[in-house]
Formats: sequence, C-alpha cells, structure tokens
Amino acid sequence: MTTSTVSRLIRAQRAVEGDGFVVRRPFPTPALSHLDPFLLFDHMGPMQFEPGKGVGTPWHPHRGFETVTYLLEGDMEHQDSLGNRGALRSGDTQWMTAARGVLHKEGPSPASQAAGGRVHGLQLWVNLPARMKMDPPAYQDLQAESNARRIEPGATIRVIAGTLFHLQGPGRTHTPIAYAHVTLDAGHSVRTALPAGQRALLYPMTGAVRIGETQVDEGIMAELAGDELSFEGVAERSEVILLSGEPIGEPVARYGPFVMNTEAELRQAFQDFDHGKFGVPLD
Repeated sequence: MTTSTVSRLIRAQRAVEGDGFVVRRPFPTPALSHLDPFLLFDHMGPMQFEPGKGVGTPWHPHRGFETVTYLLEGDMEHQDSLGNRGALRSGDTQWMTAARGVLHKEGPSPASQAAGGRVHGLQLWVNLPARMKMDPPAYQDLQAESNARRIEPGATIRVIAGTLFHLQGPGRTHTPIAYAHVTLDAGHSVRTALPAGQRALLYPMTGAVRIGETQVDEGIMAELAGDELSFEGVAERSEVILLSGEPIGEPVARYGPFVMNTEAELRQAFQDFDHGKFGVPLD
C-alpha cells in the first residue's frame, strides 16, 4: 500500500442557492465542473439566522443523480412529489435517488423559522451511471444513531456510507462511494485504508489537518493520491469530511438540476418536466 499524499488543493467559492442560502462550494465552479463520480459539494454554514430569516429551497426538479444532505447542526424538513416527507436533526442524512425524476424541496422547520437558529450541513450530488439514470426514484432517511461510529482518544469517527476506518456505514449506494465525518482534536491523528480504485477527497469544514507535509485548512478540499491515509488535527478541534467514489467514466451533460449523458437526454428531461412527468408539488 502507498501512503496518501495531497495531489491538489481546491478552495471553496461562495455561491447562493435556493431562496438565498449562502454556501461554500469547491465544485462545480467555472474552473472545475465535477470530480467523477461527484457532481457538487456544498458546505452550508455554520451560520446563525435571525427569527423569520431562515431560507431553504423551493420546489425544484432533479433527474439523473442522487442528492445526499448531511446535517450537523439545526433542523430541516424535506418532502418530494412521491409523498416522502421527513425531518433532519443533527447527525441525520437524507439520501434521495432522483433517477428518472422527482420534485423536491427542503428548508428549516417552521419552529426554527419562527425562533431563528443555527444551521450547519453539507449537500453532495452523486452521479448515476447511464444504466441507472431512468430507474424509479428511491429514498433513504438515515438517522444519526444508525451511523457506524467509533470514539478514540482525541477523535470521533462516523461513517455514513461505504467502508472507512474499518466501519461500514448504513447508506445504500448505487454508485460505489464511502462517506465519513471525523472530529479530531489538535495533535491527534487517524488512519484508514482508502477503497481501491476510488477517487478520494478530504474537506475540513472547520479547523485544519495535516496530511504528510501539507496542511489543509478550513474551506479547502484536498484531492488525494495513494491508498493508506493518515491525517492529524492542527486546530483545537477540526470537523473533517472524507469521501471516496468509484469514477463512472461516462460523458456528463448537465444543466441545473438535470445530469444526463447527452444533450438530447437533457432536452428530453426539460420536455418531461414541462409535461408534468416529475409529479406535482404536494402542498
């Protein structure tokens, strides 16, 4: 096995989503469209919103990929045109496989909207291979207690999907990925094998870590090379996301909430949306 090193650093850029929610986004940007199989990585917060000022996303369509929303602080309610509805609390994950098409919305709960509160979370878009893009939509609501978890001196490890740190997460993946959240104190380190043949990304949401001779600061994504990763906390406490995913290696044609393989398939997605084939808002 080879010790992992940092092959590229990607600084997150400011972007605005939905009704005005500000995120930090390593990709997509004008310089980097995607990191196969991952299409988008948005870091939401941490931020405190005033009473009546919480924002989310209105009803909108998706086709051709999966959305994975992981909430660290606050609460969020979500629903889709299939009738799925749920609430996220700290540590919960909402995993929606849009596939052939669904309408969806999400945002702070009415109680949080009224009282104000703190929000911190992530949204990840995972591509689907061509053979799965027109499968029926599917849905997973993963509560915090279902995450695989281990507490070590100076570190807490949670695995949401795939296998990392000898832990198997509960998420059912279509495109093979692994997803872990590590809380790390200064001077402490953790080590894991990375899944063979998968692209690996590390992102400190808060704090900073050191990989070999390279320091990776908050809001910067590190793309990794090698298959045996060790990283050490540099800040007093760091919250770190580690992702790996098997590249699909197919053409990507994307426009807004649709991700297909060809421009013709994109045009068909817009036609299907215009003809109500994604369902209708349920409220």
